[in-house]
Amino acid sequence: MRRNDRKITDETAVRQFISGEKILRVGFNDNGEVYIVPVNYGYSEADGRYTFYFHGAAAGRKYELAHSVPSVGFEIDGRYELIGADTACGHSARFMSVIGTGVLSLIDGSDEKKAALEYVMKQAAGRTGLAYSDEVLSRTAVYKLEVKTMSCKAK
Repeated sequence: MRRNDRKITDETAVRQFISGEKILRVGFNDNGEVYIVPVNYGYSEADGRYTFYFHGAAAGRKYELAHSVPSVGFEIDGRYELIGADTACGHSARFMSVIGTGVLSLIDGSDEKKAALEYVMKQAAGRTGLAYSDEVLSRTAVYKLEVKTMSCKAK
């Protein structure tokens, strides 16, 4: 990180930020081309290690890349506020963001998918314990992103 003065190391602040946002952007390397996908997410955290979960169709570019190129980058941003000025170059902004790298895998089995989707529902809808149709689960891809590196920055 170039601006160490903006680095957030307080784990409580990082966790609060991650728990308050709704969109995770996942970046893939697709034969030298960057492919970025915004997804709703949920997460678990144990001993400072984060795991993100999201879902999608069991087909398509994201699904294929998860199989063939599981090393990904990710980003969450929020708390954006423009700080105006009298000149164009004088403008600035307040923000907070998390960026990192990780390894993506697909979750198999209805029970494992349901457990992962509970994290997504908690984050996206603020509730858990909803019913999951086995028929829908069978055609839904549920992704697990195990974080390797992660940093948080704010201004």
